[in-house]
Amino acid sequence: MRMWPSAETLSNIKEASESVVSTRRPWRVFLDLSAFSLPSSISEATTRLAHNLTYFLANYALLLLLIFLLTLFRHPFPLLLFLLLFAAWYFLYFARPDFPLALLPLALATLVALFATGVWPNLLLSAAVGAVVVCLHGALRSTDELAGDDQESPYGPMLGVGDSPSAGAYVPV
Repeated sequence: MRMWPSAETLSNIKEASESVVSTRRPWRVFLDLSAFSLPSSISEATTRLAHNLTYFLANYALLLLLIFLLTLFRHPFPLLLFLLLFAAWYFLYFARPDFPLALLPLALATLVALFATGVWPNLLLSAAVGAVVVCLHGALRSTDELAGDDQESPYGPMLGVGDSPSAGAYVPV
C-alpha cells in the first residue's frame, strides 16, 4: 500500500490551488477604502452587489469561512475537526474534479460533525453575520474601476461598454 501521493494527484492539487488563487482578487483591492461610497439608489446598490459578488466571489467565500472559524475559537475540538474537514473537502473534492464520488461522503461527514459537535448554531450565526457583511461590502464598494472587466459583469455581455466587439446585440435603452 502506497503512503505517498502520486505525481498525478500532486498535479491535480497544484492545478486546483492555482485555480482558486487565480479567482481570488487581491485583498488590497477588496479592502480599498477609497472605493467605498454610498449608492445613489436601491437599483445602483443591487447592481453593485451583483457585480461585486461575481468579481469577489472567492474573497467572500474565504471571508465567510473565516467568520465561521472565528465563532469556533471557544470550542477547540470542533475547530480542529472542521479544519480537518475543510482540508478533506479541498483535497478529496475541490482538488480532484474527476472524483465527484467524494461529494456525498464529505457532505454527510460535515452534517454529522455539525450536529454531533453542537456547533450548528455557530454556523447559522456566522452565515447571518457573513451575509450582512457581504451585502454591506457588495453594496457599498464602488465598481467603477472594476467596470473594465466586461466578462466579469454579472449581466455578461448585455451591458456592453462603448463600441467593444464583445458588447453583443444589446444596446442601452
